[in-house]
Amino acid sequence: MRKESLLNAALLVVLLAFPLWAWFVDEPFLITLTTRAIVFAIAGIGLNFALGFGGLVSLGHAAFFGLGGYVVGVLAFHAQTYTPLMEWPFAIGGTKSMPVTWLTAIVLSTVLAFAIGALSLRTTGVYFIMITLAFAQMLFYFTISWSTYGGEDGLSLYVRNGFPGLNTMDPIQFFAICYVILLIVLFIVFSISRSSFGLALGASRQNEERIQAVGQVPFRLYLTAFAISGAITGLAGALFADLNRFVSPTMFSWQTSGEIMVFVILGGVGRVFGPVAGAVLFILLEHTLGGLSEFWHIYLGAVLLGVVLFARGGLYGMIAGREVAHD
Repeated sequence: MRKESLLNAALLVVLLAFPLWAWFVDEPFLITLTTRAIVFAIAGIGLNFALGFGGLVSLGHAAFFGLGGYVVGVLAFHAQTYTPLMEWPFAIGGTKSMPVTWLTAIVLSTVLAFAIGALSLRTTGVYFIMITLAFAQMLFYFTISWSTYGGEDGLSLYVRNGFPGLNTMDPIQFFAICYVILLIVLFIVFSISRSSFGLALGASRQNEERIQAVGQVPFRLYLTAFAISGAITGLAGALFADLNRFVSPTMFSWQTSGEIMVFVILGGVGRVFGPVAGAVLFILLEHTLGGLSEFWHIYLGAVLLGVVLFARGGLYGMIAGREVAHD
């Protein structure tokens, strides 16, 4: 436990120190690269909450990631064009306030996750995987045909949304926002995983009959976990939209769902900090190997294969040297 705690602390220190060094030497690209890793880490934490703690293998988390991004894009679009988002029964305009767009993204992603989960959780195994994938693909094709907001070309934001007291166009300040959100998300997930709900969820994943014997309903536990998972992933999508100042249907694609799952597998399924390490490794490979070949995913596949075969607990399992209860 102590070794893993030290590893967690070291990871957070590196994620903070590296962009500060990049800021000191005037390398804004490296700051943005680290911010991208943090946003992906938050998305991975969201999936890991359902996959690692609840055993829910979802291949449709891009639905929540994309929804969070489009919430930011659509609200900013109407704020930029000074057109109302809705005129009846209430006049609702757009907004460029980050806290408002984040809250909206979280709420809508939670509602969507609850709806998808209520239907998908009536199945198990490969059927659950395919149903979650189907929902994400439905949204993918819907946004392609949504010409009002760019359709297949996506939607650009003129400037990054605002946060009170900060200049969000400054890479180091936007990094600071994302880093603090990462810390908050990690704290929330860690607290939930150690709560009575988290323990019941883990027990249900291992043996549903026993958890039913003590009066718990596995379906409710799974549905709650799936909704929380969707909310976190939706928040990551909102941050991703602000980071790139652009949203597109690819945020809903199955490739995006696959990448989020890769973060979890690389870092370690069921470990709170696992997706953070996985996202950092993914961005590192993308940045270094992407310059060598446009087919760098081949090397990523080799790394992923090695992790699956020889480090079943991911990077954390290999370094910390022990399995967690959730694995």
